Amino acid sequence: MNIFFSNLFRLFLHSFSAQVVELVYLPAQAGTQDLKVKRMFYVYAISSRVKSYIYVGLTDNLERRLKQHFDGRSKTTRPYRPFELIYSETKETRIAAREREKYFKTSKGKDYLRTISK
Repeated sequence: MNIFFSNLFRLFLHSFSAQVVELVYLPAQAGTQDLKVKRMFYVYAISSRVKSYIYVGLTDNLERRLKQHFDGRSKTTRPYRPFELIYSETKETRIAAREREKYFKTSKGKDYLRTISK
C-alpha cells in the first residue's frame, strides 16, 4: 500500500469510526479513478427489558443511535428503558433499509422479532 493511500485510509477510518462504510473506486472520467465513499444503513430492533415493547428503526450510525435510545434522548422510547439490541442488519441503500424497516413494523415482522428476542 503506498504512503498516500495509507494516510488517506487512516484519515477515512478516523472520520467514520462509528460507521460501516465501503471504499469504492468509480471512474470519474475516462482513464481516471476517484475514491468514493459508500455509506451503509442499519435496520435495528431494540426490546424493552421491563415492558412488552419492541422499537424498530433505521440509521446510518448505529452506535450513536443506540446511545440516544439508551440515554433517554429519544422521546418515543424514553418511557420503555432499559433496552437491549435484539436485531440489526446493514443495507447498502436507504431505500432498501426503509423497505426492511417497514417489514419489521408489520405484525408478521414483529412476530419474527418476538421469536428471536426470547
